[in-house]
Amino acid sequence: MRVVLAEDLYLLREGLVRLLQAHGCTVAAAVETGPDLLAALLAHRPDVAVVDVRLPPTNTDEGLRAALDARRQVPGLPVLVLSQHVEQLYARELLADGTGGIGYLLKDRVFNADQFLDAVRRVAAGGTAMDPEVIAKLMRQPVRNAPLARLTPREREVLALMAEGRSNAAIAQQLFLSDSAVGKHTHSIFAKLDLAPSDDDNRRVLAVLAYLNA
Repeated sequence: MRVVLAEDLYLLREGLVRLLQAHGCTVAAAVETGPDLLAALLAHRPDVAVVDVRLPPTNTDEGLRAALDARRQVPGLPVLVLSQHVEQLYARELLADGTGGIGYLLKDRVFNADQFLDAVRRVAAGGTAMDPEVIAKLMRQPVRNAPLARLTPREREVLALMAEGRSNAAIAQQLFLSDSAVGKHTHSIFAKLDLAPSDDDNRRVLAVLAYLNA
């Protein structure tokens, strides 16, 4: 798996490079500024980009803006945001193009290497990996999407856990449900969101995107 990494803090950047390499990843580029990130993404077209939001030269939203620019030129480019902050406007814009391969983790809530690497692999494979706090902040606005308004409270709980990238078995454990019950909720969610039968993984991503873009 080829990774482009953007992190302005030297020690953290080097630590992430060593962690990724130790687990079989190839770090195609490790950069510290927004312009360098955009150039690296377009030049290397990695399997996944791991991106901090605030990068030089402005230290505001350079990283996320560079990732958005890259996705416009390379549709579906997988991006995992790794930040200390939830930038709601740009996070929604990142999700808005309806393609898979997206994630948003908060640095202070990544507790071990397995959690981080699992998120990197899921996003690279076209899935989602969203921190629950990011989901909560994105969902504080009232639901405006009519199909989402048809979901029951339990279905919204299931969909929120899907957004974190959890499997049906993990959702069942979290909500104290059987696997078959989660399967029924999942199929009901797909039907209410008008997601026609297709690859199940793809429908999960589309359902999550509809949920987060509501």
